[in-house]
Amino acid sequence: MALKTELCDLLEIEKPIIQGGMAWVATGELAAAVSNAGGLGVIGAGSASADVIEKEINKVRKLTDKPFGLNIMLLSPFAEDIIDLAIEKEVPVITTGAGNPGKYVKRFQEIGSKVIPVVPSVALAKRMARLDVDAVIAEGTEAGGHVGELTTMALVPQVVDAVDIPVIAAGGVGDGRGLAAILALGASGVQIGTRFVCSEECTASLNFKKAIVGARDRDAVVTGRSTGHPVRNLKNKLTKEMDKLESQGVDPKKIEEIGSGKLRDAVIDGNVKEGSVMAGQISGMISEIKSVKEIIEEILLKAEETIKSNYNLLN
Repeated sequence: MALKTELCDLLEIEKPIIQGGMAWVATGELAAAVSNAGGLGVIGAGSASADVIEKEINKVRKLTDKPFGLNIMLLSPFAEDIIDLAIEKEVPVITTGAGNPGKYVKRFQEIGSKVIPVVPSVALAKRMARLDVDAVIAEGTEAGGHVGELTTMALVPQVVDAVDIPVIAAGGVGDGRGLAAILALGASGVQIGTRFVCSEECTASLNFKKAIVGARDRDAVVTGRSTGHPVRNLKNKLTKEMDKLESQGVDPKKIEEIGSGKLRDAVIDGNVKEGSVMAGQISGMISEIKSVKEIIEEILLKAEETIKSNYNLLN
C-alpha cells in the first residue's frame, strides 16, 4: 500500500506531507531534507530580510533537485521584498500566513508557482478559494506558533466541505495515526512542524529540541490572547510572565514588546527558559531526535497500518 493523494500530483511529491514554514527553524537544511525524503520542504521566511532568505533558497537548490516551498509571513516588514525574491527565484510552492495574499496570487502563478495560504476558518478558506489559489492549509489551534481558535478535528472537515480545492490539515499531527485521521476527515495531506523540529537535520539549538522532547501533554500553552495574535509555546518563565501581565490588564503593546525577539533567543541561542519555545500540542508525543527520512518513513508506515487495521474492522 502506498499513500498517494491529489496533493502529491499537485506538488509533484511522493508523499502527502509538507513541512511547516517555521521562522528561524525552517532553514534550507531542513527543507532540503524533507524534500529529499519525498515530502515538501518549506523555508520559513518569518521576519527575515530578502538577502537572508536568498541564501536559504540557494542552499536548498544545492542540497536537492526536488520541489520545495517558501512560507511568507505577510505581516513581515520585508514581505514585499520576499515576494519579489520568490518570483525572481521561481520558487515552486508559496505558502502564506498572517495576511491576505490576494494581490500576489496571479504574479506567483504566472511563473508557475503553486499558492497555498494557511487559513484558521471556513470563511477565510472560501475567500482564498475565490482567488483561485491551488490549495489551502487548514490549521487548528493545536499547532505551535500563532494559532486560531478552532481545533483541527472541527476545522478540517468544514473546510473540506466548503471548498473545491485540496485541503491540507495542520495542527496536532505528529505520527501516522494523525495522518490517517486527517485523511479520513477529507484532507489531501498534512503539514507537520513540531515533529520536524526534533530532527537531526534541523539547525535549531539542541536545547530547543530537548525542551520539546521533554515536554508533557499539557506543556504547550497559549499566551498573548489580549494582543490579538495568540501564540502557542511551551511553559517557561516567559509564558508565566506574559500570563501575569495579561491578568493585570497590561497594555497589549507592552506584552508584544516583551515577546519580540524571544523566538530567536530560544531557537538560535538555546535560551529555552526565557525565550519563546514555539511548539504544538503534539510535543508530548515526541521522545527522540531522528533523521527526517526516519520520521517520514515511520509516519507513512503507521498511517498505512492504521488504515488497514480500520478497514479490516469492516470485513
